[in-house]
Amino acid sequence: MKIDITIPLSVGEVARRSGVTIATVHHYEAKGLIQGWRSDGNQRRYHREVLRKIAVIKIAQRAGIPLATIKEALDELPSGKPLQAKDWTLLSTRWRDMLNDRIRSLTQLRDELDGCIGCGCLSMTNCPLRNPGDQLSLVGDGAVLLKQKSTI
Repeated sequence: MKIDITIPLSVGEVARRSGVTIATVHHYEAKGLIQGWRSDGNQRRYHREVLRKIAVIKIAQRAGIPLATIKEALDELPSGKPLQAKDWTLLSTRWRDMLNDRIRSLTQLRDELDGCIGCGCLSMTNCPLRNPGDQLSLVGDGAVLLKQKSTI
């Protein structure tokens, strides 16, 4: 049996086939990540291409990329055309640096978690060694050691 790709999908079909809830489909549409329209019977309808776009959104969200950042990237792609492999390459390349920065930050957090919270509070035994004279207060507030790529 051949599937007619011109027949639009209902919101329930989109949710079922993409593995998200109906509320998530509505949320993505409200945020401008996907587009649909109303049928003559006032029901939401979507082109099949929305399934691929939702897959990309889910992958990006799983990687921790905020919806606003995902939307910015999707908005730069040609509209009215299904996502292609070259589009995914563009998106993944753009997000790679962001993910690498996050990985470095999480690695530093993991490595320093046991020894010092990096805030310059001088309340732990090794803080005077890491932050003599509370020098970090000049750099900023909070856990400044964890915000930097290298420690003082």
